[in-house]
Amino acid sequence: MPEGDTVLRTARRLDAALAGRVLRRSDLRWPTLAGADLSGQVVLGVAARGKHLLVRTDAGATLHSHLRMDGSWHVQRTGPGGGRRGGASRGPQLRGGAPDGVRAVLVTADWTAVGHRLGMLDLVPTAEEGGLVGHLGPDLLAQDWESGGAQEAAAAVLGDGSREVGDALLDQRLVAGIGTFWMSEVLFLRGVSPWTPVDRVRDMPGLLARTRRMMRAAADARDPVQTTTGDARPGRNRYVHARSGLPCLRCGTTVRVAPLGSGPTARSAFSCPSCQPGPRPTDDGRPQAPLGHDRRSAAAPHRRGASPRA
Repeated sequence: MPEGDTVLRTARRLDAALAGRVLRRSDLRWPTLAGADLSGQVVLGVAARGKHLLVRTDAGATLHSHLRMDGSWHVQRTGPGGGRRGGASRGPQLRGGAPDGVRAVLVTADWTAVGHRLGMLDLVPTAEEGGLVGHLGPDLLAQDWESGGAQEAAAAVLGDGSREVGDALLDQRLVAGIGTFWMSEVLFLRGVSPWTPVDRVRDMPGLLARTRRMMRAAADARDPVQTTTGDARPGRNRYVHARSGLPCLRCGTTVRVAPLGSGPTARSAFSCPSCQPGPRPTDDGRPQAPLGHDRRSAAAPHRRGASPRA
């Protein structure tokens, strides 16, 4: 699932293409939005809130989307005739995904934004955005993080002392933007097992600050590849996430994956048993394959004793 840094990059790209421009046409392919039309409205801006995207217009409307697991937004030049209100009869020629996966199309004279396989799509009055994102905790990547969000988030995460720290970091109601990639990687870099109770984690404000620095660096980087090792090459860009069954890049111990949390919200957490001592689910030692990765490309040579560069 795209995490806060990816969503922020997407918001910046959409804002650069749409902000200040008139929407000549819109096509919202969502059951509850049939017939909704944003044509003639000026986009005031596009903002990220945790993992949520908000497109605001001068008509006091907000188009809200969430990428979930497979969603994405693509920006392309508006084709001939596509920028005229009403447009060509067949609409713009869309890139970036199959037509049956298109959920939203926003067309200006110069640029067209296409939302593919979006997990959520809502159109609400801007004054009522809180009904969609008001439950979120402080946004780890927000500009005002240092002016109060950091303290609020640290206190919220520490509020349930017996809760597993990895599970708490993934709870968007406590702190918004962190997903399984950054949770697994920052806990590795801090030497903390994801199943450690939060009241046993030293310096929670420092842990969140480091997560913010890494995520901001990823959001600002030219290369969109998330990396915590300083190396963007496949198999070398992360220490533990999706590397179950492979040697830890620091000590050589086999990286493991196990469930984190319970019920329908349970997630997968990756960790190195040697570099991250502490509680963890019972592990029967059976071989594990890297999730979502080709073993040949992910099996980067490890360097014993090497220190993290994040």
